[in-house]
Amino acid sequence: MTEDSGRSDEWAVSGYEPVRALGEGAGGRVVLARHTATGVPVAIKYLSRRLRGDREFLARFRAEARLLGELRHPCVVRLYEYVEARAGAAIVMEAVDGVSLRQLLRRHGATGPEAALVLLKGSLLGLGAAHAAGVVHRDYKPENVLVRADGTSALADFGIAVRAGRETEAAGTPAYMAPEQWQGEPAGPAGDVYAAAAVFHECLTGRRPFTGDDVTALRLQHLRAPVPLDDVPAPVRGLLCRGLAKDPADRPGIEDFLADLERSAAEGYGADWEERGRRRLAELTSLLALLFPFSATATLDAPARALTLLGRVKRNGWKAAAGAAALAVVASGATAVTARPHDTATTVVSSVPSAVKSATPSATSPSTAPTTVPPTTDATPSGTPSESPSASPTPSVTTAPPTESPTPTPESTTAPTPGTVTITIGSWQRGQTPGTLIADVTVDTTGTGPVTVTANYYVDSPADPYGNQAKQLSGSTHYPVTFEADFSNHPCRGTWMVTLTSTPAAADGPQTASLDAPPC
Repeated sequence: MTEDSGRSDEWAVSGYEPVRALGEGAGGRVVLARHTATGVPVAIKYLSRRLRGDREFLARFRAEARLLGELRHPCVVRLYEYVEARAGAAIVMEAVDGVSLRQLLRRHGATGPEAALVLLKGSLLGLGAAHAAGVVHRDYKPENVLVRADGTSALADFGIAVRAGRETEAAGTPAYMAPEQWQGEPAGPAGDVYAAAAVFHECLTGRRPFTGDDVTALRLQHLRAPVPLDDVPAPVRGLLCRGLAKDPADRPGIEDFLADLERSAAEGYGADWEERGRRRLAELTSLLALLFPFSATATLDAPARALTLLGRVKRNGWKAAAGAAALAVVASGATAVTARPHDTATTVVSSVPSAVKSATPSATSPSTAPTTVPPTTDATPSGTPSESPSASPTPSVTTAPPTESPTPTPESTTAPTPGTVTITIGSWQRGQTPGTLIADVTVDTTGTGPVTVTANYYVDSPADPYGNQAKQLSGSTHYPVTFEADFSNHPCRGTWMVTLTSTPAAADGPQTASLDAPPC
């Protein structure tokens, strides 16, 4: 393809009437549009000039579009067209109101076990459809699960997917990468199962299973640390442990995992668990209605903030490929290679947008009706190894993990206690990024045992919760801790508040700080 010298926003895919911009970033821009022939709303993601000028990136992108061209399932996002022209390149997808699971977790924390099971089931059905077609997702994470207003969900972002068994570079997002991915092996279907189980843990507890401070520590935890089960409900502990098994041979396949899920859910929560879980998800998403693509302007991740790793694992560690995760949004659609008249374009994948009905996924009789997806990626850097779903500093993906890592020292058989806990908020001030606040906290204990400190964020009052973040501390009696809250969706509204609590409870009780939002 010949690179055009004009700006990317000077070109538009023909046959669609733009409605309004949904978001823009270094990776490109997303536009809400309407298919002129049918009136169906679509989301069009235009690649940035830099990415469409990368021949290797475009070749890989075209290959993945063809790879997924025939994949259709109600739990998988649908692609209408991927179009390249002299003036640009674009992806045309179905558009629907909804939010990413990352947005939901950031706002509400843990979803509750029944809702978590519903999300896991939908994701496994989508992954199962991909695996049946010979496709491995390789980048399952909360950003790539879209939750609709009715509580159903769809799997998105197949941008680094590959055919099962194909030898290729290792890839993934550090917080959800299976042990075999950390060891440099290309991910197979078992890697998708591991990632789904890791996200299941995050839905159950509000935090990722492993939260190393950097890439090296995170690698060691995924390779050797036991699955943390302290806050996991008893009925689903076995299910979670099987999904997070270190050896891929010990993990169940999708069908067996779904059978385990149905059995564990029914035994633990009753026959109507799924109905209650979906209703709970609908309630949670309704509180985020202002973030729905049809009612709010979304923000695209810049490639520098996307932590999907795509590269080869050598002796000196990960080698990241620039732009690999910038616009990973290939989904499903009918395969057709055609020419678009009057546009001098190549349409790699094409299907006609049509109105669709909402389908409730079923493990026994999956519907073939296509579903829709919000057209944006979430702005939270999900791949950041951190102690919670909240925003945290992004570690360098080029950090070299050691060739040989020491085995963690086993815990003492006599568990120490934290003793008396005291929490002090030193400051609660605006961060460098607009809409973010940073709390500098000190936690003092009379013992060295474990203590969990939780920050709950509010707008105006606890009646309007915004999100939470938890950090686990141990091994000392004095801890300087920093919490960062992102209030960018309320840039000039009311009073921003944080309340700090701990388990065991602090002797001085919950500590609260507040700061007025800047004027509009």
